[in-house]
Amino acid sequence: MVGLKGYVTNIPADVMPAGEVIASYHDLWQVEASFRMSKSDLRARPMFHHTREAIEAHLTVVFAALAIGRYLQDVTGMSIKKIVQALRPIQQIRVRIAGHEHHAGDPLTPAARSILEALDLTPQ
Repeated sequence: MVGLKGYVTNIPADVMPAGEVIASYHDLWQVEASFRMSKSDLRARPMFHHTREAIEAHLTVVFAALAIGRYLQDVTGMSIKKIVQALRPIQQIRVRIAGHEHHAGDPLTPAARSILEALDLTPQ
């Protein structure tokens, strides 16, 4: 029996064939890598929730951030760590003084500009 490996799932075989279950399992490392990335690169702190609603809300936010992070990495070709480093120092402010609106912001670095271009966004 040495060397045999089994996979157990609650997904019916007509919904997901055995080969697809195994392929999905082999892609699990990407999910695990994403969680390691999100905790270190985004400087995430542990959260302690006590109600089901709070836990579900937190998981929703975490998975949304994870999906956005993966999308940003795929589109820009940069790691989430480099994206955060490039965009974190950039700040903008909009102030209304005596009925007139004033805008101020940091100039974009080349790295920040390339991220925005990859995302097809224009700075404002």
